[in-house]
Amino acid sequence: MESPCQRIVWDVLPAIRAAIAVELVKCGVAQVEAARMLEIAPSAVSQYLSGKRGYRIEFENDVKRSIELLAEDLKDGKKVNLVKRTCEICRQLRDGDEQCGGPSGTTSE
Repeated sequence: MESPCQRIVWDVLPAIRAAIAVELVKCGVAQVEAARMLEIAPSAVSQYLSGKRGYRIEFENDVKRSIELLAEDLKDGKKVNLVKRTCEICRQLRDGDEQCGGPSGTTSE
């Protein structure tokens, strides 16, 4: 049986990072720079963009907007507590369902 914590680590956090990376690149940020901003490897950004990693959750509008705002703040060079903001986005998903698969986020499995 998969616990909610396993789901967060294996599905939710990678999906959030992927969505932020995609948003940064859409805003004109280079993949290497997006990786630096997110404190991840450039290869991870490449895999997020190609859909090889981090694609299991489709976010609803409120979560998408939070991701867009975080990406804008990163792009604009604002001081961002990445862990705190990522946790806030994760909480938005968990508020919809303890398994992170309810109204605020659905899995594509």
